[in-house]
Amino acid sequence: MKILVVGGAGTIGRRLVPELRSRGHEVIVAGRTSGEVRVDLAEPETITAMYREVGAMDAVVSIAAHGALDEFATLTSAELHENLRAKFYGQAELVLQGQHHAADGASFTLTSGVFADQAWPHVTGGGVISGALHSFVLSAAIELPRGMRVNAVSPTLIGDSVDEFSGHFPGMRPVPMDEVVRHYLNCVESDITGTVVRAYA
Repeated sequence: MKILVVGGAGTIGRRLVPELRSRGHEVIVAGRTSGEVRVDLAEPETITAMYREVGAMDAVVSIAAHGALDEFATLTSAELHENLRAKFYGQAELVLQGQHHAADGASFTLTSGVFADQAWPHVTGGGVISGALHSFVLSAAIELPRGMRVNAVSPTLIGDSVDEFSGHFPGMRPVPMDEVVRHYLNCVESDITGTVVRAYA
């Protein structure tokens, strides 16, 4: 398959992209500052340009953009909206535009997160984003044309990111990266759709 991985140079991508290639897939990596193609999920016009450049893909995997931490006592709706721009609207845009560019039967795999289901301090925005992505996947799955599929992988703290993020989420059990990668591979290579894969330890 010809697969576009948005954010493929990041923590998950560094493990996922080589695995996809080892399985015989042609992989194109897109990112704001790295990869073969440039895209900024907060800027819809760059998504349009990306799809025009790469042509019809068999699968699109989004592992880009992180929701910012927040402080509920001072959180504003404007800050929530800004947090949503790339992580939610950008990923939704990959599907909304992608349905017109991708190949018949193509799949879209988005990335949400544990905070849709588990409350933690300082991640109200993250919870809102991930919950919205889950609802988007359920709705898009029944309306995508030409046999297309859409799913989301919703990981908790990932083993390879423990050093970077564990201080923000003390006590959260990490999920091994190998397990997370297997979930993405299954979304790409199987026939599932409308599924939120909860990769929670």
